[in-house]
Amino acid sequence: MKVIICGAGQVGWQIARHLSSERNDVTIVDNNAELVARASDTLDVTGIAGNASYPDILARAGAADADMIIAATYSDEVNMVTCQVAHSVFKIPRKIARLRGRSYLDVIYSDLYQRDHMPIDVVISPEQEVAVQALRQLRSPATFDSEPFMDGQAELIGLVLDEDCNVLNTPLRQLSELFSTLRSTVVAIRRGGELIVPDRQEQLFAGDQVYICTNTEDKARCLEIFGKTNKEQERVIIIGGGNVGLIVAKSLEEGEKRVHAKVIEASRECAERIADQLERTIVLHGDGLDMELLEEANITKADAVLAVTDDDKTNLLASARAKAVGCPMVVALINDPTLTTLMEPLSIDASVNPRATTVSSILRHIRHGRVRAVYSIGDAEAEVIEAQVMSSSPLAGLLIRDVEWPDGSIIGAIQKGDKVMRPTGNTKIEEGDVVIIFTLADDVPEVERLFQVSIDFF
Repeated sequence: MKVIICGAGQVGWQIARHLSSERNDVTIVDNNAELVARASDTLDVTGIAGNASYPDILARAGAADADMIIAATYSDEVNMVTCQVAHSVFKIPRKIARLRGRSYLDVIYSDLYQRDHMPIDVVISPEQEVAVQALRQLRSPATFDSEPFMDGQAELIGLVLDEDCNVLNTPLRQLSELFSTLRSTVVAIRRGGELIVPDRQEQLFAGDQVYICTNTEDKARCLEIFGKTNKEQERVIIIGGGNVGLIVAKSLEEGEKRVHAKVIEASRECAERIADQLERTIVLHGDGLDMELLEEANITKADAVLAVTDDDKTNLLASARAKAVGCPMVVALINDPTLTTLMEPLSIDASVNPRATTVSSILRHIRHGRVRAVYSIGDAEAEVIEAQVMSSSPLAGLLIRDVEWPDGSIIGAIQKGDKVMRPTGNTKIEEGDVVIIFTLADDVPEVERLFQVSIDFF
């Protein structure tokens, strides 16, 4: 398949990496020649320097016979015009645009993106995606990461193991025997900064960050076994009243369970604007690092603090300050993945990475058939892939123990019909089954070969 990706920033680069690894014909376009050179030097892609919305630039990129265009530049307007040109001039069948502006995303203007107006097939909103991820973290305070799969029937969760965890120093093989009815699988462990896929003899230690794939119905029991409990979040403080903070506050207001939320915003103009859009949420104007203001917001009694300003350092410092005064859960929005190493020394419970979230969302929308969802772990260190087994797949008809999995890969769950099961060596993989695979980045091409996703992929 021939794909044009407009924008060679982190999001465009990651999308290009994914699609080029599947042997798609990928061309990346950006007006920054250095970013284009980086992409073409490190990936199996063609690079074009120029404005993505110019017809002559798209023509050079091969738009005349392209199957898809993904507009992910930093400008909403460039992305929109690019899709319009792709449709009107080149008749590209599928068009995806990343849009940030709230007005562009208002549901009352949704007709704007119909084929007769602004022909965009899929609109991706980074702020909306980040807000959804942040809300998911608030609803699962015992975890530092959480992502649903299999239409919500399975979930990937990340846990930090404490000293009082009852399953420390226990081989994973023995855990499977002790809790034979638990439909959960440990798929990865981060220890000492290294992410590993464990074998059945691996033991768990205090301080380990553990990724677990679990049947959603068994999540509460899984948390209990690993020494965690999910407490209801009744009082939430949101630091940052931009698009993400506003979406989160509105969602909390509209939720079934009553949540008392407060928003702290440094800009008076922004604070006044969001106060007009919120009904029950208290909006405070001031610096989220100001201890007096935090005390006025009653931070010592808050169940959670969500720091979602547009500055990573402010989010980290505000989260650390909240944790220092006893807030049980803090979540920080962090754009720069290299700063996530500060989470542990600052005692920050969880983070949300807009780039990784946006990449996962775009991949989820462009994939059809065999690969149904992809979730990026860390700084693109690993991926969780949900895929359907086709009759032509090398997996079909094999027992799991007979599959030659790459060393950095493990199957976390398997869905047969409407039942989500914990896989064992004796589980037979059959046509139509849906599986969740955790794989380190280096092994992604080999895992996707097992599903033959590069042939008639779309």
